[in-house]
Amino acid sequence: MSPVDFLPCRLLRRPGAIKHADWFRSCQIDDVRLAEVLSADTPLLVLHEGAIHAEGPAWQASHGRLLFSDVPNRRLNAWYEEDGRVEVAIDATWFMNGNAVAPDGTVWHCEHGRRCISRSTADLTGGPEPFITHFEGKRLNSPNDVTVAPDGSIWFTDPIFGIVMPSQGALAEPELDHRSVYRFDPANGELTRVADFEQPNGVALSADGGTLYVSDTSLSLGEVPGFTAGTKHEVLRFRHQPDGSWGERTRFCRTDHGYRDGFTTDARGWLWVGAADGVHVWSADGDRLGFVPIDATVSNLCFGGSDGRRLFIAAESRLLALDLKADA
Repeated sequence: MSPVDFLPCRLLRRPGAIKHADWFRSCQIDDVRLAEVLSADTPLLVLHEGAIHAEGPAWQASHGRLLFSDVPNRRLNAWYEEDGRVEVAIDATWFMNGNAVAPDGTVWHCEHGRRCISRSTADLTGGPEPFITHFEGKRLNSPNDVTVAPDGSIWFTDPIFGIVMPSQGALAEPELDHRSVYRFDPANGELTRVADFEQPNGVALSADGGTLYVSDTSLSLGEVPGFTAGTKHEVLRFRHQPDGSWGERTRFCRTDHGYRDGFTTDARGWLWVGAADGVHVWSADGDRLGFVPIDATVSNLCFGGSDGRRLFIAAESRLLALDLKADA
């Protein structure tokens, strides 16, 4: 028999219709602005079940698929819009977490195991190549979330979660004495340390690139044996200044249920934020617009689909989704 005969099957969900979450009742609409975008009775879709810890959803329009990590399973999976199947896109990853797709279809990954930002070709062949590994000669901690800015720069967070939690990576001593958010310019290779945090987690930019959002979730260190919980469980905001700096940080939102993890922005400037109880929606001015209750902790989310109006939600063992109104 050929060695190929012994390779595992890549199929995780057979092609077929998408079912609705039968436990889901409705979205909570607190502002008329959200009512114009999201129906209270929109169904919650169950795209995939059976992950250990789904994370890092990223829509890859060039292939009509949603990429998402299953961190402890060491897989990057793909859900296909054409028929609803789910396949292993990259097996035996180095504990990939966050992912982001560039305009040319290439994919950037956060790797806990290799403690780096790696990059894959659009068709994901050849394996991800480590691309950003050190800052000022010292190894990164364990990059967690990543996004591509409108100008093509790569932004990522670098907490220590992946080197203190064996299920998320491997134990190691940090070489850096700070946990930070970075900006990488692929055009010139410049890596800039933008701001420091207790434990930076999620990262996103507004559609115009003028507002930076970062979540600090040091509170979650209390779940790690041998560590004491920090004080932070909030999303911070920075405004781009005329002189090129990012100004002073301000608290954008905070939660009473778990901690803000990953989030995404939309064309309106709204922030859709994952937490222990579901998805919270905030306007760019900081008004709470509504809430999508989920019976699991939401780790991250993104918009995508062929029409761009589907919200993909990574929630523990499942990949979920809901659709905004067609005329939104």
